[in-house]
Amino acid sequence: MIILKIKKDRCKGCQLCIEACPQKKLKLSSELNRHGTYYAMAEDAKNCIGCGLCFVVCPDACIEIYEK
Repeated sequence: MIILKIKKDRCKGCQLCIEACPQKKLKLSSELNRHGTYYAMAEDAKNCIGCGLCFVVCPDACIEIYEK
């Protein structure tokens, strides 16, 4: 099982992770973070394959991936 964590208050909403996800499991939230930005979030994290592409492309190190 893959655990995907996104630090919403570090995210600037660049959407690079969303574009990089081959499974299309990420999207922008409908809520704002403390900086007034729509942040990336996992839409269906239970089906994440753990490829790490979102982690690699994130310029602000907002994403953590763990295997449980």
